[in-house]
Amino acid sequence: MAELTPSQRTWKAFKRNKIAVAGLVFILLSILIAILGYLVMPDSTPMANNMTIQLSIKKPGAEFTMLRIRKSEPVDTVNIFTKMLYGQPAFFKDIPITGYHLVKDSIYADEYVGDEDKPIKASFNLFEVVSGGKAAYSGGLVSITRPNGTIVSFTISNALYKRFSEEFLAHHIIKKKYWFGTDLYGRDLLSRLILGARVSLAVGIVSVIISMLLGIVVGSLAGYFGGWVDASLSWVMNILWALPALLLVIAISFALGKGLWQIFIAVGMSMWVEVGRLVRGQVLSLKHTEFIEAARSMGFNNARIIRRHILPNIIGPILVLASSNFASAILLEAGLSFLGFGAQPPMPTWGSMIKEHYGYIIMNSPFLAILPGLAIMFMVYAFNLVTVGLRDAFDIKSQSTRI
Repeated sequence: MAELTPSQRTWKAFKRNKIAVAGLVFILLSILIAILGYLVMPDSTPMANNMTIQLSIKKPGAEFTMLRIRKSEPVDTVNIFTKMLYGQPAFFKDIPITGYHLVKDSIYADEYVGDEDKPIKASFNLFEVVSGGKAAYSGGLVSITRPNGTIVSFTISNALYKRFSEEFLAHHIIKKKYWFGTDLYGRDLLSRLILGARVSLAVGIVSVIISMLLGIVVGSLAGYFGGWVDASLSWVMNILWALPALLLVIAISFALGKGLWQIFIAVGMSMWVEVGRLVRGQVLSLKHTEFIEAARSMGFNNARIIRRHILPNIIGPILVLASSNFASAILLEAGLSFLGFGAQPPMPTWGSMIKEHYGYIIMNSPFLAILPGLAIMFMVYAFNLVTVGLRDAFDIKSQSTRI
């Protein structure tokens, strides 16, 4: 039987930890949903910002009948890749109703305005609702000016009413269910949670990459060369290490301004010190070993020795710290968004959703703040489980006793 490679031994040890594997599966599913984004969200409009004020703060599972009126301005259909990344602008305006009936070219609807208020009587033109244009009557003809500017005319007849009525009933009266309820502005909470996952995971990935690159470079230089290089870089790391992470991120955000990419940089710049200290210690323990001395005697330059001989041997602790930092980045981003320094409205983030609705915890709608809070908790917990699993898997002594 062929001997297992180090990576195969590590993966075999990691798979034994069923809880860590469950955490990894949860993370991978979250990443998949975040990547698909608007393709799987109930509200696929940009930023999941489709407001229906009449449906403000509805409980999870609430269902309403919606009258869909085609918008009068032209809306282009985007391709699937663009929709996945940026969303599809809405073709219709949704109006919640409690009842309706048709009389030839008129739609009489009872518009929902709240549980405590009586519905408002409203009427709409059948041709305008279906086409999105303006209808004008002349003799026995009806002319419809469509959103793209073209004008079409039809002879008014029972067959015409039947045709438009069937189109109306098939596409303009729908049942809409809000699985996680609606927020303060009547937006679908599930859609905004999914989009918030995309923001949190993006911040985690980019900030961890920044912190890993910067920390590995600084730590390697400090540990390998020693002397004044080590003293100078260690002094910088110790100064930054003494600062609270959240205050440091806020300070960097002040300098860079509010926005999403600023958060990427700010969070990444706040976490590299821990990576640098870890790498420095690992390099110090390896640089005088026999295989490194052999590499020097063969004439390899310092960059090659660090890149090809030292870093591959400390990849385990680095990956463990990267997983831990991912969880820390999600918490930092949520804290910044709660304080108003994160992604700006209307882009949803879990932290900003808690900020908007934390007052409703004592107002009979605690789900508005609890759901994004649970999303943060489960995501951070999943990364912590993976961190523990990686730590045990890279433990050479424990591997030798189990394999």
